[in-house]
Amino acid sequence: MEEMDYRFYRSGYSTIVRESRDFSCVVTDRQGRLAVAPPMFFHGPVYFHMIQRILELYGEDGLDDGDTLVCNHPYEGNLPHVPDMALVTPVFRDGSLVAFTASIAHKADMGGAVPGSTWGQATELFHEGLLLPPVKIVEAGIPKLDLERLIASNSRAADLVLGDMHAQIGVTGIGRDGIQRLCDRFGAATFVTAMDAVIAASDRRFHTAIEGLPNGEYESEGFLDGDGVGPEPVKLRVRIGVEGGRVHCDFSGSAPQTRGPANLRLAMVEACVFYSLIGFLDPSIPYSDAARDVVSFKFGARTILNPEPPAPCSSYMKTCHKLVDVILQALDPFVPGRAIANAGGSGGSIVVAWEKAGPKRGNQYEIFGSAYGAGKDHDGATGVTTHLANLYATPLEIIESEFPCRITRYEPVPDSGGAGQSRGGLAFRRDYELLDNASVVYRSDRARIAPSGLAGGHSGAHSRFLLSPDTPQEKQYPSSFRETFPPGTRFSLQTAGGGGYGAPSERNPAALVSDVAEGYVTLEAARKIYNADI
Repeated sequence: MEEMDYRFYRSGYSTIVRESRDFSCVVTDRQGRLAVAPPMFFHGPVYFHMIQRILELYGEDGLDDGDTLVCNHPYEGNLPHVPDMALVTPVFRDGSLVAFTASIAHKADMGGAVPGSTWGQATELFHEGLLLPPVKIVEAGIPKLDLERLIASNSRAADLVLGDMHAQIGVTGIGRDGIQRLCDRFGAATFVTAMDAVIAASDRRFHTAIEGLPNGEYESEGFLDGDGVGPEPVKLRVRIGVEGGRVHCDFSGSAPQTRGPANLRLAMVEACVFYSLIGFLDPSIPYSDAARDVVSFKFGARTILNPEPPAPCSSYMKTCHKLVDVILQALDPFVPGRAIANAGGSGGSIVVAWEKAGPKRGNQYEIFGSAYGAGKDHDGATGVTTHLANLYATPLEIIESEFPCRITRYEPVPDSGGAGQSRGGLAFRRDYELLDNASVVYRSDRARIAPSGLAGGHSGAHSRFLLSPDTPQEKQYPSSFRETFPPGTRFSLQTAGGGGYGAPSERNPAALVSDVAEGYVTLEAARKIYNADI
């Protein structure tokens, strides 16, 4: 799996793959169960649902050695959203299916209403791009070029999309060859048995950890700024019950499915729950799909966490991050002090569609981290991707060398981490100057509702998008919009800060002095908020 991951990263055409690393590669058993989770954790539960659908459509008899299937459909394949394209290769030995190798990667553009295919104001799935149910794109080793031409014809960045797609096909082949070498060395039966044993071992550890939780039932709720279309905050609610070594998550109190693209498919809800439970119980527990045997779910019909097609999904990640916050809040009473305060969330994303961008360059697509909330005995981390994902900020040198854009500022924001006995991680600010006409698509959260503190800690700073920052013409935009700007436009992105933990008055004086010296907390805030005599 690690070899596939590295080879794909080195083969990426788009900055999304070779800089942000918004992808995953996996090996599953013949049922689609993961034995090892990928670094991009939220992709993990997707593979099981997608491969189950492939087996339902084709059956083992309908798959051949040398086949590769493609899918990007949130409802047919449980993909997170339309730009995420999966490639899946069945692995055979002596005529029998023994495993699958697969990869999911965000594509530069899959068509739809706006460049980048992630429109925060989409009101149906068809606004978000070309939809591919699970279909064969390579059959018995022969590429289906007609299907490739169809995909290319629906993309504004065809060269990047096909380049990344071909790399995915290549690395699933590398995974297939590696598994077949293992079967040569140990025998196919031993390989299959070993996969089952790894999954069973993870299952035992997960069971044991949950059996250590006290029986009980707790609930929590939180709100998204909105769905990108309507002005109302969107409620996420969970009631978590633990009894007899099993966990039940009831999400039926969450908001109806949204008109805008904030909806989550089942695999994303599972990712949020399994991630939160493992982090809360014991981060060393390896995830496998056996976790489904211990955790049950309840949903309301046609809700944000159980939508029906064609409800759009492209802004799913901000919902994932808020849902993790809500789940951790509900888990906290089971073992007080284990959960952390709300994080700054996904930090949002930006697509800069340059007027003169050609198909080889494509759009400037960036995905941002933010900051972690504080825990009982530690401050929140600053300038990182929080929860679920494992993404990288696109380097400034790459942006400035490949696009008509300058980055004029990139730094942490003082006083943006929630005050507390433990301080939340700081927001960061990134300022841009456009050197050509461009359409900007921005999607984020937490501009209206700040990340909450825990156990008396203060909230972190709101996220902000500012046009003409630090000037009399400064204007704040909403957390989701699309607008075209002329050359010379300057704007600033500020991610949300992490929430604090515990009362600010209890912060260690030496830690506060260090905060002031490092510029994380201003002297004024230290005196006013922390009541420090410095």
